[in-house]
Amino acid sequence: MKQLILILISAAIVNNVVLSQFLGLCPFLGVSKKVNTAAGMGGSVIFVVTLSSLVIGLIHDFILKPLGLDYLNTIVFILVIAALVQFIEMFLKKYVKNLYKSLGIYLPLITTNCCVLGTALNIVDYKYNVGTGTLYGFGVSAGFAIAIIMMAGVREKIEDNDIPHAFQGTGIVVLTAGLMAIAFFGFSGII
Repeated sequence: MKQLILILISAAIVNNVVLSQFLGLCPFLGVSKKVNTAAGMGGSVIFVVTLSSLVIGLIHDFILKPLGLDYLNTIVFILVIAALVQFIEMFLKKYVKNLYKSLGIYLPLITTNCCVLGTALNIVDYKYNVGTGTLYGFGVSAGFAIAIIMMAGVREKIEDNDIPHAFQGTGIVVLTAGLMAIAFFGFSGII
């Protein structure tokens, strides 16, 4: 149990996918303007990564690995992720229209979000079983959600501040992301 908690905390905070590994920066920078939108994206990523970690773990452990088809990992993983993203896109379009509109182009981009595929490949590289891999996927996606919601909160607070012209827009966002990464780097010695 202790090992599972360490994996969860390590995946979410210590080795944060966005702020330590620099994966998933496109939606992190693009969708983090408002907390509500960031929370919706974070929830969508949690759903896709956790479920894809489970499905990918099952496919890898019970189909690809026993048949010696490990070389197909990346292709199969991308297909599974794309199918799950299509499912969540259809669900949001039908039941949560405001969130669907606010996420815009970034929702289908979850398919190509490198943090989703990176998580799947890490599960195979770390040789996690299905349960541990699913927990790891949840931890990674929770870390993504934490980072994007924190960034959105900071961006909402600094929106009305007097920022020098050279730093306005993308400059202050990238500077803020860098400072957040430095702060999260402080967790690296914990585990």
